[in-house]
Amino acid sequence: MTQSIVPPRVDRNARAFADLAVQLHESPTTAETADAVVRYAIPAIACSHAGIALQDASGNITIGTVSSDVPCVLYTIQLQHGDGPMIASIQHGVVLYIPDAAAETRWPAWSRRAVDLGVGSVVHLPLTAGSTTLGVLSLFKQVCHGFSDDDLAIAHVLARHASVAVATAQRREDMSSRVDARKLVGQAMGILMERHDLDADQAFAVLRRYAENNDLKLQQVAEHLVATRHLTEPTQG
Repeated sequence: MTQSIVPPRVDRNARAFADLAVQLHESPTTAETADAVVRYAIPAIACSHAGIALQDASGNITIGTVSSDVPCVLYTIQLQHGDGPMIASIQHGVVLYIPDAAAETRWPAWSRRAVDLGVGSVVHLPLTAGSTTLGVLSLFKQVCHGFSDDDLAIAHVLARHASVAVATAQRREDMSSRVDARKLVGQAMGILMERHDLDADQAFAVLRRYAENNDLKLQQVAEHLVATRHLTEPTQG
């Protein structure tokens, strides 16, 4: 009988990925999901540092979570200048592996800062859902050419897990936000109905008209009415 032999590292990571999948499924927020991925990446790929940057529907990129100051500093530099390997990975939806940070010529300011921080090699992997790029997973090692083929293979699998988990968490948060907004509007309508003897359609029309006349979102008007019990000037945001 032929017995297949699974390399210890592959077998160990397969079990760890199974545990991670459960943990990501149970993470209620995008922030907790990103944090779980970053914490897993450090030992799984023997990284010095790791981070996740996120992109919203408008294309705005923000720092999601980081394992240390190093990815935070390098993310911040790129966001300030609007350029860098992390931004390029997100904008073009491609994996960017930089084996030697000191030899990188496309982003000289980033390269100098990375070397100053003791970074030798970096890989940025986009987190995607269909044709949408949700962000990027960034992995850092102190040595040049620090990522082996096995490391990169594991990183790709991790990025796929992270993509699904982040997309799921964002959908969950969006649905929760919409439910909260509907509840808030309902409460505001109830106040108007009781105070002015209106029916539901009339109360909603009052809220909508006030929002349009004051260039506000319906949720802003509802939140202000529930908090103050009056339709006076709400704070614009």
